[in-house]
Amino acid sequence: MKRKDINLTALAALVGMAMPEGVEAGNKGKATPERPNIIFILADDLGIGDLSCFGSKHVKTPNIDRLSETGTTFTQCYAGSGISSPSRCALMTGKNTGNTTIRDNQCTTGGIRGIKINPRGDTTYVRRANLLPSDTTLATVLAAAGYRTCLVNKWHLDGYDPKAAPNHRGFHEFYGWTISTVHSNAPYYYPYYRMHGDRLINIEENAGDRHIKHNTDISTDDAIAFIERNKKNPFFLYLAYDAPHEPFIIDETHWYDERTDWSMNTKRYASLITHMDRAIGRLVERLETLGLRENTIIMFASDNGAAVQAPIAELGCTAGFRGRKGQLYEGGIRVPLIVNQPGKVPVQKLKNIVYFPDIMPTFAALAKAEHALPQNLGGISIAPLLHGDSLATDHRLLYWEFPGKQRAARFGDWKCVTIKKNAPLELYNLREDPEERNNLADKYPETVKWFDEQMKSIRRPSPYWPLEGEAREN
Repeated sequence: MKRKDINLTALAALVGMAMPEGVEAGNKGKATPERPNIIFILADDLGIGDLSCFGSKHVKTPNIDRLSETGTTFTQCYAGSGISSPSRCALMTGKNTGNTTIRDNQCTTGGIRGIKINPRGDTTYVRRANLLPSDTTLATVLAAAGYRTCLVNKWHLDGYDPKAAPNHRGFHEFYGWTISTVHSNAPYYYPYYRMHGDRLINIEENAGDRHIKHNTDISTDDAIAFIERNKKNPFFLYLAYDAPHEPFIIDETHWYDERTDWSMNTKRYASLITHMDRAIGRLVERLETLGLRENTIIMFASDNGAAVQAPIAELGCTAGFRGRKGQLYEGGIRVPLIVNQPGKVPVQKLKNIVYFPDIMPTFAALAKAEHALPQNLGGISIAPLLHGDSLATDHRLLYWEFPGKQRAARFGDWKCVTIKKNAPLELYNLREDPEERNNLADKYPETVKWFDEQMKSIRRPSPYWPLEGEAREN
């Protein structure tokens, strides 16, 4: 690659800043097609190859497919990270993981020590960082514009601090589970308990290990109830499903009973996705019944790629991309993004490069809430693309990190990445080599050097993940 192929002046190394406290909510007004209700639906560990509309030949997702067929589909969207907490932090704060408070699921110093329960039921003690009061969240921004805000189900940004729950970080309402309340999602998918704000309530139907109410259905019921209560006011609903995160627990697998060639693990994984798809269909139908569909924009994405426990080879969960959850190769961070609003969002498939830090400024633009945005965000508003206009998105640096372990950046067609501590950076041309098989680092050492310099300059030191030889910021 020649030096001229990289437009250095187009790079904006953006660093987030918290919005001052005490921002007054604006007039609620009423949702309209031009200032719509906003619903963001997030799947958990869904691979980009797990949807029919993204090429799956195995998994049935008719309702999500319909959103894609009648809306805008982005084929080059990136999550905030390769795992839950930092990805969701990038989504909620509009920052990349070189600037977010949370950059990994666990931190190496500071934070709060707490219990982690693995799928086998074993417990260990780890340290986690949590979203701080000084962090401006997407909910804070939209609430300042008069939107009623609600998170349903998975937050994963509280660490082990119950005062960092979503209802303490900008959301008016919260129904789901938190890390800091260990038993609030136990057992997974058929829970005994659930948080309603700061209250832990019983799911009596599931008591005694009964499998009556699946968490996907509970979450959808909570989401619909919130919509019904706020049908006359503008609202922001963040619906963060657990599916298809492991362990793959679901009793309803009839969609795939005929697949005698599949293991039960594979049937349950696919069923979790199809079951979630059915729930999304139910939510959309309720919007239509309430007369809210044209006044509501829906976004659907996944927080990262498919996990190692997923039947990746059998179902093609990564769509042929290299890597998976926990890695910064394409299979770990490239995710589906579908946007739908009848009569407003055009039917189109876009190759524009976008990522999670773009969501905050985009929603702010849709809600007419730009006045509440913090300064120096890591993303840009892609609202023009959602209205059929053109927008240059590709000539900027996108950045990801697991501090001290992995780094990645993309600029145009080029991506630099390493997924091993202290390993040399690899260089790929994603236009010619989307599967990241041909490492060009030796051929273009100056380009690698440029990426390395930019990645080092874009990140801010973190007290939770201090790097050797790096001065810490308070």
